[in-house]
Amino acid sequence: MNNYSHAMVRPPGDSFVNAVAVDPQPIDVELARKQHAEYVDALREAGVAVEILDADERFPDSCFMQDPALVIRDVAILNRMGAASRAGETDLVADILRGRFETHALVAPATLEGGDVLNVGDELFIGETERTNRAGIEQLRALVAPRGINVEAIPVREFLHLLTAVTYVGNNVLVVHEDFAEYPNLKKFARVIVPRAEAYCANTLGIGKYVIVPAGFAKTDEKLRAAGFEVLAVPMSEFYKADGGVSCLSLIW
Repeated sequence: MNNYSHAMVRPPGDSFVNAVAVDPQPIDVELARKQHAEYVDALREAGVAVEILDADERFPDSCFMQDPALVIRDVAILNRMGAASRAGETDLVADILRGRFETHALVAPATLEGGDVLNVGDELFIGETERTNRAGIEQLRALVAPRGINVEAIPVREFLHLLTAVTYVGNNVLVVHEDFAEYPNLKKFARVIVPRAEAYCANTLGIGKYVIVPAGFAKTDEKLRAAGFEVLAVPMSEFYKADGGVSCLSLIW
């Protein structure tokens, strides 16, 4: 199981209308805030203590808390963001994390975003993408290898982040986009295959017996229930417009 107990979140500010997106669409910020509140409710229903930070108008994408840092086995890693407009987001959480964890910062020329890190417990699969480079992967490997955690790089070209295509929900189960499901080293896991028509639902957040998913994807919901999970569906339309999913909204440990 993914036995998370704490999540740090940040609601979207007014500047969220300027979030980075491959295909920009008009964002309704008030609706996004309501959806974010429902997401927080789902985290709490799953038994997680939620810490809500203030919105920061300087960084339109700063509600996507997963990307600027990682917490792995009580060690915090401060990432170097691959999107230039998001570079300052790591500083927003750095002091908070330094006050709680042994903390390490990735350094140039590394780039690495949390959305490229698939954590399955004793192993990390890291997507090599436009946002995460080989130097970032190697620096992360050097930090976690002494703690008995293996790192494997996965080239990702068709998706923004690795976790856009595949997420781990616990009990050796992956939720994976059908176009990514045959990657060789993922075959050792049980897989809930997400059809192309429900591609957005490949990004999930597993917490104990619960899986938080975006609302509106009945086939994937049914498969998750059949695999023994309880599904918590939350509306995500405004975050979808900014290329973000349910895992993106939390820094969770």
